[in-house]
Amino acid sequence: MLVLTRKRSQSVMIGDDIEVSVLAVAGDKVRLGISAPRSVPVYRTEIYLQMRGEGTSGAEVDVAEVDQALSDLGSPRDVPPDD
Repeated sequence: MLVLTRKRSQSVMIGDDIEVSVLAVAGDKVRLGISAPRSVPVYRTEIYLQMRGEGTSGAEVDVAEVDQALSDLGSPRDVPPDD
């Protein structure tokens, strides 16, 4: 595992087309922004595990519904970072 230190407004590139940015830091919480092509799925670990059927709740998740909900929310670039 690569471990990096970043400050607010700094980012890390993964390959040529995935950027992970630190938008805000508040106490023990970090707000990240991830820019990736639509063809690259990006999920929080707990959602990913539920989709694979490994979550503790055993909830069924329809990937198409998740993608549609994320699309309905709009671009994360529309949301100003917390200061």
